[in-house]
Amino acid sequence: MRLDPAHETWMTTPETRAVMDALTTDGGTARFVGGVVRNALMRRGVTDIDIATPLVPEEVTRRLQSAGLGAVPTGIEHGTITAIAGGKPFEITTLRRDVSTDGRRATVAFATEWNEDAARRDFTINALYAAQNGEVFDYFDGVADLQAGRVRFVGDPATRIREDYLRILRLFRFHAWYGRGDIDAEALHAAVSEKRGIAKLSGERLQKEMLKLLEAENPTPVLRVMAASGILSEILLSELRLPPLEKLVEIDRSNFFAADAVLRLTALLPEGATEVDAVADRLRLSTADRERLRDLTTANEKIVPYLSMREVRKLLYCLGVQRFRDRVRLRWAEDSKVSNAVQWRALLAMADAWQRPVFPLSGRDVMNTGVAEGPLVGRILGEVEQWWIDSDFIEDEFSLAERLKAVVQAIAY
Repeated sequence: MRLDPAHETWMTTPETRAVMDALTTDGGTARFVGGVVRNALMRRGVTDIDIATPLVPEEVTRRLQSAGLGAVPTGIEHGTITAIAGGKPFEITTLRRDVSTDGRRATVAFATEWNEDAARRDFTINALYAAQNGEVFDYFDGVADLQAGRVRFVGDPATRIREDYLRILRLFRFHAWYGRGDIDAEALHAAVSEKRGIAKLSGERLQKEMLKLLEAENPTPVLRVMAASGILSEILLSELRLPPLEKLVEIDRSNFFAADAVLRLTALLPEGATEVDAVADRLRLSTADRERLRDLTTANEKIVPYLSMREVRKLLYCLGVQRFRDRVRLRWAEDSKVSNAVQWRALLAMADAWQRPVFPLSGRDVMNTGVAEGPLVGRILGEVEQWWIDSDFIEDEFSLAERLKAVVQAIAY
Protein backbone atom coordinates (compact mmCIF):
# COMPACT_ATOMS: atom_id res chain seq x y z
CA MET A 1 0.00 0.00 0.00
CA ARG A 2 1.37 3.38 -0.95
CA LEU A 3 0.15 6.98 -0.97
CA ASP A 4 1.00 8.99 -4.07
CA PRO A 5 2.67 12.27 -3.03
CA ALA A 6 1.68 13.69 -6.42
CA HIS A 7 -1.98 13.45 -5.36
CA GLU A 8 -1.51 14.10 -1.64
CA THR A 9 -0.75 17.81 -1.69
CA TRP A 10 -0.42 17.95 2.11
CA MET A 11 2.71 15.77 1.78
CA THR A 12 4.49 18.13 -0.58
CA THR A 13 3.74 21.62 0.70
CA PRO A 14 6.86 23.67 1.49
CA GLU A 15 5.94 23.62 5.19
CA THR A 16 5.62 19.82 5.32
CA ARG A 17 8.83 19.33 3.35
CA ALA A 18 10.72 21.69 5.65
CA VAL A 19 9.69 19.76 8.78
CA MET A 20 10.30 16.31 7.32
CA ASP A 21 13.64 17.34 5.81
CA ALA A 22 14.80 18.66 9.19
CA LEU A 23 13.92 15.34 10.84
CA THR A 24 15.29 12.99 8.18
CA THR A 25 18.64 14.54 7.27
CA ASP A 26 21.85 13.11 8.76
CA GLY A 27 20.39 9.66 9.36
CA GLY A 28 17.15 10.76 11.01
CA THR A 29 13.84 8.98 10.40
CA ALA A 30 10.29 10.30 10.54
CA ARG A 31 6.90 9.13 9.33
CA PHE A 32 3.42 10.59 9.15
CA VAL A 33 1.18 8.79 11.62
CA GLY A 34 -2.41 8.18 12.64
CA GLY A 35 -5.32 10.23 11.39
CA VAL A 36 -3.49 11.93 8.56
CA VAL A 37 -2.57 8.54 7.03
CA ARG A 38 -5.99 7.05 7.74
CA ASN A 39 -7.86 9.95 6.14
CA ALA A 40 -5.54 10.06 3.14
CA LEU A 41 -6.14 6.35 2.49
CA MET A 42 -9.89 6.99 2.69
CA ARG A 43 -9.66 10.04 0.40
CA ARG A 44 -10.99 12.24 3.17
CA GLY A 45 -9.79 15.72 3.98
CA VAL A 46 -6.52 16.07 5.84
CA THR A 47 -6.14 18.86 8.39
CA ASP A 48 -3.78 18.14 11.28
CA ILE A 49 -0.49 16.47 10.35
CA ASP A 50 1.06 14.30 13.06
CA ILE A 51 4.57 12.91 12.73
CA ALA A 52 6.38 10.15 14.65
CA THR A 53 10.13 9.74 14.96
CA PRO A 54 12.68 7.70 16.95
CA LEU A 55 14.52 10.98 17.65
CA VAL A 56 14.26 12.13 21.27
CA PRO A 57 12.58 15.49 21.93
CA GLU A 58 15.86 17.34 22.54
CA GLU A 59 17.19 16.21 19.16
CA VAL A 60 13.88 17.08 17.48
CA THR A 61 14.08 20.58 18.94
CA ARG A 62 17.70 21.00 17.90
CA ARG A 63 17.00 19.94 14.33
CA LEU A 64 13.95 22.16 13.98
CA GLN A 65 15.71 25.22 15.33
CA SER A 66 18.76 24.57 13.14
CA ALA A 67 16.40 24.56 10.15
CA GLY A 68 14.94 27.91 11.22
CA LEU A 69 11.63 26.36 12.33
CA GLY A 70 9.72 26.92 15.53
CA ALA A 71 9.79 24.24 18.23
CA VAL A 72 7.20 24.42 21.03
CA PRO A 73 7.33 21.81 23.87
CA THR A 74 3.56 21.28 23.97
CA GLY A 75 3.74 17.81 25.53
CA ILE A 76 7.35 17.33 26.45
CA GLU A 77 6.58 14.79 29.22
CA HIS A 78 5.09 12.54 26.55
CA GLY A 79 7.72 13.33 23.95
CA THR A 80 5.67 15.79 21.89
CA ILE A 81 7.10 18.88 20.23
CA THR A 82 5.00 21.12 17.99
CA ALA A 83 6.93 22.33 14.96
CA ILE A 84 5.89 25.62 13.40
CA ALA A 85 6.63 26.03 9.70
CA GLY A 86 5.16 28.92 7.75
CA GLY A 87 2.74 29.53 10.60
CA LYS A 88 1.42 25.96 10.38
CA PRO A 89 1.73 23.52 13.34
CA PHE A 90 2.98 19.93 13.04
CA GLU A 91 2.81 17.68 16.11
CA ILE A 92 5.96 15.55 16.37
CA THR A 93 6.10 12.74 18.92
CA THR A 94 8.98 10.44 19.80
CA LEU A 95 8.20 6.73 19.51
CA ARG A 96 6.86 5.48 22.85
CA ARG A 97 5.90 2.45 24.87
CA ASP A 98 3.69 2.47 27.95
CA VAL A 99 5.37 1.85 31.30
CA SER A 100 2.25 2.14 33.46
CA THR A 101 -1.37 3.29 33.12
CA ASP A 102 -4.19 4.11 35.53
CA GLY A 103 -7.20 4.34 33.26
CA ARG A 104 -6.76 8.07 32.65
CA ARG A 105 -3.13 8.69 31.77
CA ALA A 106 0.00 6.74 30.97
CA THR A 107 3.61 6.91 32.01
CA VAL A 108 5.67 6.35 28.89
CA ALA A 109 9.24 5.57 27.93
CA PHE A 110 10.78 6.46 24.61
CA ALA A 111 11.25 3.64 22.13
CA THR A 112 13.22 3.08 18.96
CA GLU A 113 11.08 0.41 17.29
CA TRP A 114 8.09 1.39 15.17
CA ASN A 115 6.12 -1.73 16.07
CA GLU A 116 6.43 -0.83 19.79
CA ASP A 117 4.89 2.55 19.12
CA ALA A 118 2.15 0.98 16.99
CA ALA A 119 1.35 -1.55 19.72
CA ARG A 120 0.41 1.16 22.23
CA ARG A 121 -2.10 2.86 19.91
CA ASP A 122 -5.81 2.30 20.41
CA PHE A 123 -7.18 1.07 17.07
CA THR A 124 -5.61 -0.66 14.13
CA ILE A 125 -6.82 2.12 11.80
CA ASN A 126 -4.84 4.61 13.90
CA ALA A 127 -1.65 2.50 13.95
CA LEU A 128 -0.75 3.46 10.39
CA TYR A 129 2.42 5.23 9.32
CA ALA A 130 3.58 6.67 5.99
CA ALA A 131 7.06 7.68 4.86
CA GLN A 132 7.79 10.84 2.90
CA ASN A 133 7.76 8.82 -0.34
CA GLY A 134 4.23 7.54 0.40
CA GLU A 135 5.11 4.01 1.56
CA VAL A 136 2.55 2.89 4.16
CA PHE A 137 3.58 0.84 7.21
CA ASP A 138 0.78 -1.26 8.68
CA TYR A 139 1.63 -3.42 11.72
CA PHE A 140 -1.85 -4.67 12.71
CA ASP A 141 -3.86 -4.98 9.47
CA GLY A 142 -5.28 -1.49 9.87
CA VAL A 143 -5.62 -1.01 6.11
CA ALA A 144 -7.82 -4.11 5.81
CA ASP A 145 -9.93 -2.92 8.75
CA LEU A 146 -10.24 0.51 7.16
CA GLN A 147 -11.42 -1.00 3.89
CA ALA A 148 -13.91 -3.22 5.74
CA GLY A 149 -15.25 -0.37 7.89
CA ARG A 150 -14.14 -2.20 11.02
CA VAL A 151 -12.95 -0.39 14.15
CA ARG A 152 -10.82 -2.90 16.04
CA PHE A 153 -8.57 -2.49 19.06
CA VAL A 154 -4.87 -3.20 18.82
CA GLY A 155 -4.44 -6.25 21.05
CA ASP A 156 -6.89 -7.29 23.77
CA PRO A 157 -9.83 -4.79 23.93
CA ALA A 158 -10.38 -4.97 27.70
CA THR A 159 -6.69 -4.45 28.38
CA ARG A 160 -6.56 -1.45 26.05
CA ILE A 161 -9.67 0.07 27.64
CA ARG A 162 -8.30 -0.31 31.17
CA GLU A 163 -5.23 1.65 30.07
CA ASP A 164 -7.49 4.62 29.26
CA TYR A 165 -11.25 4.45 29.74
CA LEU A 166 -11.72 7.23 27.19
CA ARG A 167 -11.17 4.49 24.60
CA ILE A 168 -14.76 3.38 25.26
CA LEU A 169 -16.02 6.66 23.82
CA ARG A 170 -13.40 6.62 21.10
CA LEU A 171 -14.68 3.20 19.99
CA PHE A 172 -18.12 4.64 19.36
CA ARG A 173 -16.84 7.89 17.91
CA PHE A 174 -14.55 6.16 15.44
CA HIS A 175 -17.25 3.69 14.45
CA ALA A 176 -19.64 6.58 13.77
CA TRP A 177 -17.03 8.23 11.54
CA TYR A 178 -15.35 5.25 9.88
CA GLY A 179 -17.29 2.07 10.66
CA ARG A 180 -19.85 0.16 8.64
CA GLY A 181 -22.39 -2.32 9.93
CA ASP A 182 -22.28 -3.58 13.51
CA ILE A 183 -19.65 -2.50 16.00
CA ASP A 184 -16.88 -5.08 16.46
CA ALA A 185 -18.41 -7.62 18.89
CA GLU A 186 -15.27 -8.17 20.97
CA ALA A 187 -14.70 -4.43 21.31
CA LEU A 188 -18.33 -3.76 22.24
CA HIS A 189 -18.37 -6.52 24.86
CA ALA A 190 -15.24 -5.07 26.48
CA ALA A 191 -16.66 -1.54 26.41
CA VAL A 192 -19.85 -2.61 28.15
CA SER A 193 -17.94 -4.64 30.74
CA GLU A 194 -15.66 -1.72 31.57
CA LYS A 195 -18.20 1.14 31.38
CA ARG A 196 -17.95 2.00 35.09
CA GLY A 197 -14.47 3.29 34.39
CA ILE A 198 -15.99 6.23 32.53
CA ALA A 199 -16.57 7.85 35.94
CA LYS A 200 -12.80 8.32 36.24
CA LEU A 201 -12.62 10.59 33.19
CA SER A 202 -12.59 14.37 33.29
CA GLY A 203 -15.45 16.35 31.82
CA GLU A 204 -13.14 18.01 29.31
CA ARG A 205 -12.13 14.64 27.81
CA LEU A 206 -15.73 13.44 27.72
CA GLN A 207 -16.79 16.68 26.05
CA LYS A 208 -14.22 16.39 23.28
CA GLU A 209 -15.25 12.85 22.34
CA MET A 210 -19.00 13.40 22.63
CA LEU A 211 -19.01 16.54 20.51
CA LYS A 212 -16.88 14.84 17.86
CA LEU A 213 -19.24 11.87 17.92
CA LEU A 214 -22.24 14.15 17.43
CA GLU A 215 -20.53 15.75 14.43
CA ALA A 216 -20.44 12.44 12.55
CA GLU A 217 -22.63 12.26 9.46
CA ASN A 218 -25.07 9.98 11.28
CA PRO A 219 -24.30 9.35 14.97
CA THR A 220 -27.76 7.98 15.80
CA PRO A 221 -27.13 4.23 15.29
CA VAL A 222 -24.07 4.40 17.53
CA LEU A 223 -25.94 6.43 20.15
CA ARG A 224 -28.70 3.82 20.16
CA VAL A 225 -26.14 1.13 20.96
CA MET A 226 -24.63 3.34 23.66
CA ALA A 227 -28.07 3.93 25.17
CA ALA A 228 -29.09 0.26 25.05
CA SER A 229 -25.84 -0.82 26.69
CA GLY A 230 -26.07 1.74 29.50
CA ILE A 231 -22.93 3.56 28.37
CA LEU A 232 -24.71 6.77 27.35
CA SER A 233 -26.25 7.20 30.80
CA GLU A 234 -22.74 7.01 32.28
CA ILE A 235 -21.88 10.14 30.30
CA LEU A 236 -24.93 12.38 29.95
CA LEU A 237 -26.88 11.41 33.08
CA SER A 238 -30.19 12.18 31.41
CA GLU A 239 -33.21 10.61 29.73
CA LEU A 240 -32.60 11.29 26.08
CA ARG A 241 -34.75 11.69 22.96
CA LEU A 242 -33.21 9.92 19.99
CA PRO A 243 -36.03 10.40 17.41
CA PRO A 244 -35.63 14.23 17.16
CA LEU A 245 -31.90 13.80 16.76
CA GLU A 246 -32.47 11.20 14.05
CA LYS A 247 -34.73 13.65 12.19
CA LEU A 248 -32.25 16.51 12.64
CA VAL A 249 -29.47 14.35 11.20
CA GLU A 250 -31.63 13.54 8.18
CA ILE A 251 -32.43 17.25 7.71
CA ASP A 252 -28.72 18.05 7.82
CA ARG A 253 -27.93 15.33 5.30
CA SER A 254 -30.66 16.19 2.80
CA ASN A 255 -29.97 19.92 2.94
CA PHE A 256 -26.18 19.77 3.13
CA PHE A 257 -26.15 21.54 6.49
CA ALA A 258 -22.95 21.32 8.51
CA ALA A 259 -23.26 19.10 11.57
CA ASP A 260 -23.67 21.23 14.70
CA ALA A 261 -22.70 19.25 17.81
CA VAL A 262 -24.34 21.55 20.35
CA LEU A 263 -27.57 21.74 18.34
CA ARG A 264 -27.61 17.95 18.10
CA LEU A 265 -26.97 17.65 21.83
CA THR A 266 -29.94 19.96 22.40
CA ALA A 267 -32.14 17.74 20.24
CA LEU A 268 -31.26 14.81 22.52
CA LEU A 269 -32.42 16.55 25.69
CA PRO A 270 -36.06 16.76 26.78
CA GLU A 271 -37.72 20.13 26.17
CA GLY A 272 -37.24 22.45 29.13
CA ALA A 273 -34.95 19.84 30.63
CA THR A 274 -33.95 20.43 34.22
CA GLU A 275 -30.92 18.24 33.52
CA VAL A 276 -29.35 20.84 31.21
CA ASP A 277 -27.02 22.23 33.84
CA ALA A 278 -26.08 18.72 34.96
CA VAL A 279 -25.18 17.79 31.38
CA ALA A 280 -23.25 21.04 30.92
CA ASP A 281 -21.37 20.41 34.16
CA ARG A 282 -20.67 16.80 33.26
CA LEU A 283 -19.20 17.76 29.88
CA ARG A 284 -17.57 20.94 31.18
CA LEU A 285 -19.10 22.90 28.33
CA SER A 286 -17.82 26.38 27.65
CA THR A 287 -19.91 29.28 28.95
CA ALA A 288 -21.12 30.04 25.42
CA ASP A 289 -22.17 26.43 24.73
CA ARG A 290 -23.81 26.12 28.15
CA GLU A 291 -25.85 29.29 27.58
CA ARG A 292 -26.82 28.18 24.08
CA LEU A 293 -27.94 24.78 25.38
CA ARG A 294 -29.98 26.37 28.15
CA ASP A 295 -31.47 28.96 25.79
CA LEU A 296 -32.62 26.33 23.31
CA THR A 297 -34.01 23.85 25.81
CA THR A 298 -36.13 26.55 27.48
CA ALA A 299 -37.21 28.40 24.31
CA ASN A 300 -40.96 29.06 24.16
CA GLU A 301 -41.31 31.26 21.07
CA LYS A 302 -43.95 30.26 18.54
CA ILE A 303 -41.90 28.70 15.75
CA VAL A 304 -44.12 26.98 13.18
CA PRO A 305 -43.66 26.40 9.43
CA TYR A 306 -46.46 28.79 8.44
CA LEU A 307 -45.12 31.93 10.13
CA SER A 308 -45.91 35.12 8.25
CA MET A 309 -43.07 37.27 6.93
CA ARG A 310 -44.01 39.89 9.50
CA GLU A 311 -43.73 37.36 12.33
CA VAL A 312 -40.40 36.13 10.95
CA ARG A 313 -38.99 39.66 10.84
CA LYS A 314 -40.04 40.27 14.43
CA LEU A 315 -38.48 37.02 15.64
CA LEU A 316 -35.29 37.69 13.73
CA TYR A 317 -34.98 41.15 15.29
CA CYS A 318 -35.64 39.90 18.81
CA LEU A 319 -33.63 36.67 18.62
CA GLY A 320 -30.92 37.35 16.07
CA VAL A 321 -30.22 35.20 13.04
CA GLN A 322 -28.35 32.35 14.73
CA ARG A 323 -30.83 31.84 17.57
CA PHE A 324 -33.71 31.96 15.08
CA ARG A 325 -32.02 29.42 12.79
CA ASP A 326 -31.34 27.11 15.74
CA ARG A 327 -34.97 27.19 16.79
CA VAL A 328 -36.21 26.57 13.26
CA ARG A 329 -33.97 23.53 12.81
CA LEU A 330 -35.01 22.05 16.15
CA ARG A 331 -38.73 22.61 15.56
CA TRP A 332 -38.34 21.17 12.07
CA ALA A 333 -36.80 18.07 13.60
CA GLU A 334 -39.89 17.67 15.80
CA ASP A 335 -42.35 18.14 12.91
CA SER A 336 -43.74 14.82 11.70
CA LYS A 337 -45.32 16.35 8.58
CA VAL A 338 -42.85 15.75 5.73
CA SER A 339 -44.63 18.17 3.39
CA ASN A 340 -43.72 21.08 5.68
CA ALA A 341 -40.06 20.82 4.66
CA VAL A 342 -40.50 23.49 1.97
CA GLN A 343 -41.81 26.00 4.51
CA TRP A 344 -39.06 25.20 7.00
CA ARG A 345 -36.42 25.73 4.32
CA ALA A 346 -38.11 29.02 3.38
CA LEU A 347 -37.82 30.26 6.97
CA LEU A 348 -34.08 29.54 6.94
CA ALA A 349 -33.73 31.28 3.57
CA MET A 350 -35.49 34.35 4.96
CA ALA A 351 -33.07 34.38 7.89
CA ASP A 352 -30.08 34.21 5.54
CA ALA A 353 -31.37 37.12 3.45
CA TRP A 354 -32.55 39.29 6.35
CA GLN A 355 -30.88 42.60 7.08
CA ARG A 356 -31.37 43.93 10.57
CA PRO A 357 -33.20 47.30 10.59
CA VAL A 358 -31.77 50.08 12.73
CA PHE A 359 -34.06 51.65 15.32
CA PRO A 360 -34.10 55.31 14.24
CA LEU A 361 -34.42 56.93 17.68
CA SER A 362 -31.85 57.44 20.43
CA GLY A 363 -31.74 58.67 23.99
CA ARG A 364 -30.99 62.15 22.68
CA ASP A 365 -34.37 62.19 20.87
CA VAL A 366 -36.10 61.35 24.16
CA MET A 367 -34.26 64.11 26.07
CA ASN A 368 -35.12 66.60 23.35
CA THR A 369 -38.75 66.19 24.43
CA GLY A 370 -37.85 67.52 27.88
CA VAL A 371 -37.15 64.28 29.73
CA ALA A 372 -34.15 64.58 32.04
CA GLU A 373 -31.20 62.22 31.56
CA GLY A 374 -31.58 59.06 33.61
CA PRO A 375 -33.22 55.60 33.71
CA LEU A 376 -36.53 57.01 32.47
CA VAL A 377 -34.94 57.72 29.09
CA GLY A 378 -34.16 54.05 28.56
CA ARG A 379 -37.63 52.98 29.64
CA ILE A 380 -39.31 55.38 27.21
CA LEU A 381 -36.98 54.37 24.42
CA GLY A 382 -37.77 50.70 25.07
CA GLU A 383 -41.52 51.33 24.93
CA VAL A 384 -41.23 53.12 21.60
CA GLU A 385 -38.91 50.48 20.17
CA GLN A 386 -41.40 47.72 21.09
CA TRP A 387 -44.17 49.65 19.31
CA TRP A 388 -41.85 50.07 16.30
CA ILE A 389 -41.18 46.32 16.22
CA ASP A 390 -44.88 45.49 16.55
CA SER A 391 -45.55 47.94 13.70
CA ASP A 392 -43.22 45.91 11.46
CA PHE A 393 -40.35 48.42 11.75
CA ILE A 394 -42.31 51.38 10.45
CA GLU A 395 -40.13 53.97 8.70
CA ASP A 396 -42.53 56.93 8.83
CA GLU A 397 -40.77 59.67 10.82
CA PHE A 398 -44.00 61.47 11.70
CA SER A 399 -45.55 58.33 13.19
CA LEU A 400 -42.41 57.68 15.23
CA ALA A 401 -42.38 61.25 16.52
CA GLU A 402 -46.05 61.04 17.49
CA ARG A 403 -45.53 57.73 19.24
CA LEU A 404 -42.56 59.12 21.16
CA LYS A 405 -44.63 62.12 22.24
CA ALA A 406 -47.48 59.87 23.40
CA VAL A 407 -45.18 57.60 25.42
CA VAL A 408 -43.42 60.57 27.05
CA GLN A 409 -46.77 62.07 28.07
CA ALA A 410 -47.98 58.73 29.44
CA ILE A 411 -44.87 57.87 31.41
CA ALA A 412 -43.03 61.08 32.25
CA TYR A 413 -45.91 63.39 33.16
